[in-house]
Amino acid sequence: MRIAVVALGKIGLPLAVQFADAGHDVIGVDVNPAAVDLVNAGVEPFPGEAQLQEKLSELVPAGRLRATTNYAEAIPGADAVVLVVPLFVNDETWAPDFAWMDAATRSLAEHLTPGTLVSYETTLPVGTTRTRWKPMLEEGSGLVEGTDFHLVFSPERVLTGRVFADLKKYPKLIGGLSPEGAARATEFYNAVLTFDERADLPRPNGVWDLGSAEAAEMAKLAETTYRDVNIGLANQFAIFADQVGIDVYSVIDACNSQPYSHIHRPGIAVGGHCIPVYPRLYLSTDQDAEIVRTARTLNASMPERVVDQAASVLGDLTGLRAVVLGAAYRGGVKETAFSGVFPTVDALTSRGAHVLVHDPMYTDEELTRFGFTPYTLGEPTDLAIVQADHAEYTSLTASDLPGIRLLVDGRNCTSPESWVGTPRLVIGAGGAR
Repeated sequence: MRIAVVALGKIGLPLAVQFADAGHDVIGVDVNPAAVDLVNAGVEPFPGEAQLQEKLSELVPAGRLRATTNYAEAIPGADAVVLVVPLFVNDETWAPDFAWMDAATRSLAEHLTPGTLVSYETTLPVGTTRTRWKPMLEEGSGLVEGTDFHLVFSPERVLTGRVFADLKKYPKLIGGLSPEGAARATEFYNAVLTFDERADLPRPNGVWDLGSAEAAEMAKLAETTYRDVNIGLANQFAIFADQVGIDVYSVIDACNSQPYSHIHRPGIAVGGHCIPVYPRLYLSTDQDAEIVRTARTLNASMPERVVDQAASVLGDLTGLRAVVLGAAYRGGVKETAFSGVFPTVDALTSRGAHVLVHDPMYTDEELTRFGFTPYTLGEPTDLAIVQADHAEYTSLTASDLPGIRLLVDGRNCTSPESWVGTPRLVIGAGGAR
């Protein structure tokens, strides 16, 4: 097949590589010329994706994968077009911002030719594929969906850093606007993916047709919103545990020792492109979902609550040197999307602290570009807050942070034995220890 992938980001480029590795002719489209040039040179534009560089080094010289900024070069004559363009959410209103996706869809429509399968993999509010993309594609192309081309929704379900493994591990969900479109999508994804055997699933691993685009859209939102609500519940338990002097982690471990409890871990922040965003997309079409709204609001409040806890131990933070350990949204990943570092820095700054940021995955220059003052381990500080559970932080001791008066471990990743004699506060551990 001839396949076009629109947007060569941290999901789109591995998808393009996967399709090419399966034996197909793939061309990627991206608005970033620098990224396009790197792909065409066989060089990964971003670090950290397992096997990506190895596969690019093989596929690009072999002529199986190339990239362009020109839709006219990529879309006409394609058997399938897969879109993974980012969808943003307004931080104030929580409304989806379709600007980039609208622009990509209009460019695609302008060059769409008969016989093409169009699959959206970007997570969407329920109903978007049918009510937004179908009319936009039909208007821009002059073609009729279901007759001249087929449109489906098939959400990505992978985690950056392990995309190729996750593509095999999890069923590929699809939802069409017609049975014919669903059949085309099933045929397509079976031709570009292979699946691990999994005895734990209710049916064989592979392409799962959910019966409609709306069902597939909801499935993606539901599986991610579940995680946000679960974390919100864990955070609620942690807040109460701190008030009454209970270690919530031992409670959670006890609960999860039987198969009907799957309580997640509390923490200072819920970051990344998915978990903080998709509940808001869900709320955009189900505004009565109060459980979802409450969990999202509680999780967003955690950085402020953690700084409040620090102030309850140290008192006035004005003039104190405070280090936020971890700019990334989670350990081991060089990504700051919706990272808790931003609200944590803001909360400390608003209390008059002199705030610095450390992250082993970022250079001082990179941290400075985020607007942070970089910190080097070994420099004096009064307060440190662990925001990302990088492996490097598990062995931290007070000697790494000379003069420290309080460590707030927002991820419960440091060792209490290493902090004997220095106050250490862990969310949900029942107070300083």
